[in-house]
Amino acid sequence: MSSRPAPLIPPRVRAVLVRVPFLVSAVRFVRRGPLARDRNLLITLAALALVIGFLAAKVSTEWFSPSLLILVTLLGGLQLRLASLVKLLVAVGAALGYIAITLGLGRIGLGLTVTIGFTTVLAVLMARTRGKLGVQGLRGDAMLLELRDRLKSQGELPPLPKDWGGKVVLKQAGGSSFGGDFLVSMRDGDSVEIALVDVSGKGVDAGTRALLLSGTFGGLLGSVDDFLPACNAYLHRQRGDEGFVTAVHVRLDLATGDYTITSAGHPPVVKLDAGTGNWQVASAKGVVLGVVPDLHCEPDSGTLRKGDALLLYTDGLIEQPGRDIDAGLDRLLGEAERLLPSGFRDGARALVNAMSSGHNDDCALVLIWRP
Repeated sequence: MSSRPAPLIPPRVRAVLVRVPFLVSAVRFVRRGPLARDRNLLITLAALALVIGFLAAKVSTEWFSPSLLILVTLLGGLQLRLASLVKLLVAVGAALGYIAITLGLGRIGLGLTVTIGFTTVLAVLMARTRGKLGVQGLRGDAMLLELRDRLKSQGELPPLPKDWGGKVVLKQAGGSSFGGDFLVSMRDGDSVEIALVDVSGKGVDAGTRALLLSGTFGGLLGSVDDFLPACNAYLHRQRGDEGFVTAVHVRLDLATGDYTITSAGHPPVVKLDAGTGNWQVASAKGVVLGVVPDLHCEPDSGTLRKGDALLLYTDGLIEQPGRDIDAGLDRLLGEAERLLPSGFRDGARALVNAMSSGHNDDCALVLIWRP
């Protein structure tokens, strides 16, 4: 048998409270309607603004400074709907007008007036943005943080056996949490699939499209045999010209070390041959995604042996204004020969920092090695 939870208010106390005039009606009003929280906060802030105006005019502007109305306005911009914010601004204006009439315009001052005006514009802009998103309060920021965390967790490699190693380094333009470079990966037994994608643009501008595509590409990875053609078919069906998308896909067998690389307009994957100590450029190539209806890729394959490594990266590491791409690739391989022998795991971050210094662009690097 299930027991009911104990009531918050004891029955005897409830019996007394319901006899208080207007108390039940007031409680029902506070709880009524889907926008009850917005309405109640509006009433509270409007009353607070009027009380501040009255006390500043009648008691003391030192104890009850008119500048407190700035905080009331800012709180309304953070929490209220635009329609409710307009009503709050009327109450703030009434409080300021009452202070000006009672004490004179000089007690408010030009500086305070300009500050309140600037805060009002800022509050209206915040309320309009939240209204377009359809969220209230700070929920919009919480949603962005959740999306950032999901994208970050999705950009991690799946757990690998002890005789394998992997490292992912993502560095977005301007230090943003969102960018146009992202990684999707999955593991099914001894089979691992990795796809590194680069959306045109950089920083937050490309981040919104990358968020959308990361979910789509993540669903396709491991579900279809021809991953990049499936991604190309999806993008080709989309309407509008939102820029190009490049991607590289690696399918790796952890038991044998065999791998297959397919590319769609992406910078070439490079392989470290432990036997010779040289980096070899993979021959996989293909057209960027979404341009042609049927994507044809020329794959490249090989085997990773003890000490070998595969290096995947985006064009942010090798492209710079006024520099040829081949020159950027040569510099990348030179830095890799200098930094990675000290340790793949620590050298990956150092390699990205060395290649991205001096320019602001999204950069991504994925390193898979076999110790």
